[in-house]
Amino acid sequence: MKLNIALLAGDGIGPEVIDQAVKVSNAIAKKFNHEIEWTSALTGAAAIDAVGEPYPDSTHEVCMAADAVLFGAIGHPRFDNDPTAKVRPEQGLLKMRKKLGLFANVRPTFTFPSLIDNSPLKRERIEGTDLIILRELTGGIYFGERGRSEDGNTAFDTCTYTKEEVQRLAKLGFEMAMQRTKKLCCVDKANVLETSRLWRQTVQAMEKDYPEVTVSYEFVDAVAMRPVQWPSSYDVLITENLFGDILTDEASVISGSMGLMPSSSIGVHTSLFEPIHGSYPQAAGKDIANPLATVLSAAMMFEDAFGLKEEAAAIRDVVNKSLAEGIVTEDLAGKNKAYKTSEVGDWLAKNV
Repeated sequence: MKLNIALLAGDGIGPEVIDQAVKVSNAIAKKFNHEIEWTSALTGAAAIDAVGEPYPDSTHEVCMAADAVLFGAIGHPRFDNDPTAKVRPEQGLLKMRKKLGLFANVRPTFTFPSLIDNSPLKRERIEGTDLIILRELTGGIYFGERGRSEDGNTAFDTCTYTKEEVQRLAKLGFEMAMQRTKKLCCVDKANVLETSRLWRQTVQAMEKDYPEVTVSYEFVDAVAMRPVQWPSSYDVLITENLFGDILTDEASVISGSMGLMPSSSIGVHTSLFEPIHGSYPQAAGKDIANPLATVLSAAMMFEDAFGLKEEAAAIRDVVNKSLAEGIVTEDLAGKNKAYKTSEVGDWLAKNV
C-alpha cells in the first residue's frame, strides 16, 4: 500500500520526536511492504518565523492532499510571555482544526505494566485503566465570539454549540463504545450551562439508536475527581471543547509520563495524529525528549487512517519491549541509564 502522509514537525521538541516516528514508520513500511511518501510542511512558531502565518495556505494544501497528518507540537515562550502578540502559534492549531474539520480529539489513556509504579497514583487504583476521552474540537468557547469593552476592563468569551456538532461527536462516541465495553459517559455542566443542557438532551435522544450502550451523565467537576480515584470505572467519555482540554491533561498523568500518550483528531477531510505533550522548548535540541508518544501516535495512524492493525500492533509491541528493557529517555530512566531521543528511535526501528 502507498501511504501519503503530511509531516508537520512544528516547534521545540517536535522535529526531534517526529524524526523517531518517521524512523519507526519507515521500518514498519519496509517490513510489511508498504511505500510511504512523506511531505513536510511548516506550522506554529516555525511558520510564523518563515512566512508570518502559523498555518499557511501551503501547509493546508499539503494536509488536504495527504491521507493522514503526523504532527509534532507547537508553541514558543516568546509568544507565551507576550500577551500583546497579534499572531500566535496556537492560532495556527485552531485554524488547522477548523479548516480540516478536525471535530473529535481521541485521547486514549492506558497503563504500561513495566511502568505502573511510575504513576503518581497507587497501583491498585490504576491497574486495568483503559479509557478514551472524546473531546469536541471545533466548537465551544474556543471558537465563540470574544472581546473586551472599550475601557478594557471587561472581557467575554462566548460558548456556543449546535445540535449537529454534538450529534457528530456523540455518534463517534457511541460507535467506539459499541466496539469496547458498551459504556459511555457524557460529561457536562447541565445544572448551570445551557450549552450543557443541549449536550445532555441531544445525547439522551440518541440513546434509542444504541440500545446496547449503557449511558451515564456526570457533571464535569465530579469527573475531575474520579479519574484520579478510580479511572478504570470509565470506558468512553464524550465532552465539549474546554472540559475536554482540561480532563485529557489530567488523565494523562495516570500512565506516569505525558511523553507516553498518543492521540488523534478525526477530521472531515484529513485526520491528524499527534502526541499529547507540548513543544517543551527547554529540551529542544538536547536530544533528551521522550519520543514514545509520537511513535504510538504513528501506530494510531496506521490503524485508524489506513486500517493496518497488524502494523499498529507491531509498533505497540516494540514500544512495550523498549520499556521493559529500559531503552528509555531520562524522564523514565530513574537511576538507570538514560538513552538519547535518537537512540531510542534507532533501537525501535532496528527491533521492529
